[in-house]
Amino acid sequence: MTGKPPRPARLVACPGCGKPTPFAPDNPWRPFCSERCRSLDLGAWASESYRIPLRESDPEAPSAESGDEPPRGPNTPEG
Repeated sequence: MTGKPPRPARLVACPGCGKPTPFAPDNPWRPFCSERCRSLDLGAWASESYRIPLRESDPEAPSAESGDEPPRGPNTPEG
């Protein structure tokens, strides 16, 4: 025997609800506290609720004033 007691699991805040939850291999939903919080987060990603906003000064962003349109591909419907 090693003589060292096992370290307790570190508690982290659940990204969904903020409740302290153990970040350990025996928590199947880590870093979430439950399957519900994990599913809600996955649904937010799937519905594209998480977005990184474009900055006004971003040279890659199309300008509404310049009339620039995004590039059209062969599968882009005619508008």
